[in-house]
Parts: sequence; C-alpha cells; structure tokens
Amino acid sequence: MIDPSLQDILIAFGATAAAGLATVAGSLLVFTAPPNPRLLAFGLAFAGGAMVYVSLAEILQKSIIAFDTAWGEPWGFTGGTLAFLGGLCLIALIDLLIPNPHTKLSVDEMEASQKSQDYIKRVGLMAALAITAHNFPEGLATFFAMLDSPELGLPLAVAIALHNIPEGISIAVPVYVATNNKGLAIGASFLSGLAEPVGAAIGYGLLAPFLSDAVFGAVFGIIAGVMVFLALDELLPAAKRYAQGHETVYGLISGMAILAVSLILFRI
Repeated sequence: MIDPSLQDILIAFGATAAAGLATVAGSLLVFTAPPNPRLLAFGLAFAGGAMVYVSLAEILQKSIIAFDTAWGEPWGFTGGTLAFLGGLCLIALIDLLIPNPHTKLSVDEMEASQKSQDYIKRVGLMAALAITAHNFPEGLATFFAMLDSPELGLPLAVAIALHNIPEGISIAVPVYVATNNKGLAIGASFLSGLAEPVGAAIGYGLLAPFLSDAVFGAVFGIIAGVMVFLALDELLPAAKRYAQGHETVYGLISGMAILAVSLILFRI
C-alpha cells in the first residue's frame, strides 16, 4: 500500500492508540485485585509467541516481497534481512542507552521496602521514561502493520496490548506508593502509553512523503527485528519470572498457534 486512504490511516492510528493505552488497564489493576501471577505469565508468553511468529512469518516476508518489487528478486531477501538486523540493532541500542526495567513489581513488595520515598519516586520516573522510549517503535510497528493489512495488524496490536498491561503496572506501582495519588499513577501510565500513537504519528509524518516499495520494505524489516527483540528480551523473561510451572512454554506455543490460525482464517 503506497498511497493509503484517510480511512486506512485513521483505523491504523486508532488500533495503535488502543494498544498503547492498554498501559492504563495495567495501572487500574494496581487498585483492584492483583493479577494472578500464573495468568500474567501465560499472557506475557502468549504475546511473545504471537509477536515472534507474526514477525518472522509475515512481517519479514512482507519486507522481502517489497524489496523484491523495488529491486528485483536477487536483492529482495538481502534487503529484508539487512533491515531485520537493523531493527535488532536499533532496539538494542535504545535498550542500551535507556534500559527498560525488568523488575517484578508489586504493591506489597514496594510497601514492604524500607527505601525512601525519593528513591521510589526515582524508580517510577525511570520506569516511565524507559517504557515511553521503548513504546515509540512499538507504536510505529502497530501503525504500519495495520496500514498494510488488518489481518496482520490486528493480531500484532492485541499482542502489544497484552504486553503493555504489565508495563502499566510497573509504572503505576512506584508512583502510587510514593505519592498515594491514584490519579497521578494512572496519568503516568496514560502518558507512557500515549507514546505509541505519538510515535506512529511522528514516524508516518516523516515517512509519508517518501513512501515507496523500498521504504515499506525497510520499515517492515526493522519492525520485524524490533518485535523479535522485544519478545525475547522483555516478554519471555518477564513471563518466566511470574511463572510457577510451564505457563511460559504453554503461553508461547498458544500465542504462535492462535496467531497462525487467525492468519489462515483471514485468508479463507
């Protein structure tokens, strides 16, 4: 899709915003019943499996096909592979410069700590900043996947939304414990989730004048690399921390299977 319609753009932007603002759902869990750790482990692994599968089976293939169209078949695979590796390097660099917090946070653990309020505030601020930085490429991934095809974008948006729920928890917990202000905790999660539609808008605004098969190939290859890195570096390790049995592998397999079946059904 080189020249998307306004309706396509709005739908893609809406799906991106919904996925990003799932952080708010995570923050609300802090003030209700705490999430079941085993269910959380399964959900994180499910999202990770779905993201890995759709990245390698669909998004990377779209990158290769786009480069084939732009440069001819001998160079399509090379272009897609280089873009994929570029995506891995890009998100690894972001993670190196602004590490994403991977700690297991809960209200009880934070309240039980003897650390100062200033320290807890810093934890919340750093978590919010790090997650916000990581949400920019996620927003771009969801937006362009939806822009290309809903059958590809919707499963990816759902996987990213599941991934954003525990991120909302990790932001809201330290902010709430430090300030005892529910509105501030929810607001911090909202602003972090807002980074995804903002990232999509900025990315599309920059790339729109240059959209071509080669640009789409580069974007999809980079997206595939970013999604695989996030799944392996964030989702699966986090799922393993919450797991008490085989929830991680069951969630991983289920995510891949459900995503594969959904893509088949979209094609029927």
